[in-house]
Amino acid sequence: MSLLQGIHHAAYRCRDAKQTIDFYRETLGMDLILAISEDRVPSTKEPDPYMHVFLDAGAGNVLAFFEIPNSPPMGRDENTPAWVQHIASKVADMDTLLATRERLRSQGIEVVGPTNHELFQSIYFVDPNGHRIELAADTVEPGVLEKLHELADPMVEKWSHSCSTARHAAFLHEKEFFADH
Repeated sequence: MSLLQGIHHAAYRCRDAKQTIDFYRETLGMDLILAISEDRVPSTKEPDPYMHVFLDAGAGNVLAFFEIPNSPPMGRDENTPAWVQHIASKVADMDTLLATRERLRSQGIEVVGPTNHELFQSIYFVDPNGHRIELAADTVEPGVLEKLHELADPMVEKWSHSCSTARHAAFLHEKEFFADH
């Protein structure tokens, strides 16, 4: 039995709490659950005023942001490619994914995708803080998840010894990589 019962919340930094709330309300329909603001950090007791906001990400999931005005301006890890760190959320189906893509584009938001991952298809865009957002619609065929589960340990084992691509699950992106051919 797993110790964990789920992710309580995922927290990220934002430049402007109000702008961030407005963006997530307008683009993804997320409601503000609560906001906390203190002059000191409860866990460290450090003096550092902040605004901590919690947004409803659906199905009991919470996405939180901290605005911390006394810290240096936000940046990102320049040694990590922009596509690596992202916030991914599930949508109901492909129709919802495609309709959301069009709605985002009509709001002037640049959207990449859909990208076919075989398990799901995704679109990607960036929030006002520079965080990459992924929306995914499940499209997995029966038996594929079970096959991937069986391949997971051998793939990680190969990677851990060589840091060379473990192509056991290469079938997942064949359609995406060869769609232009």
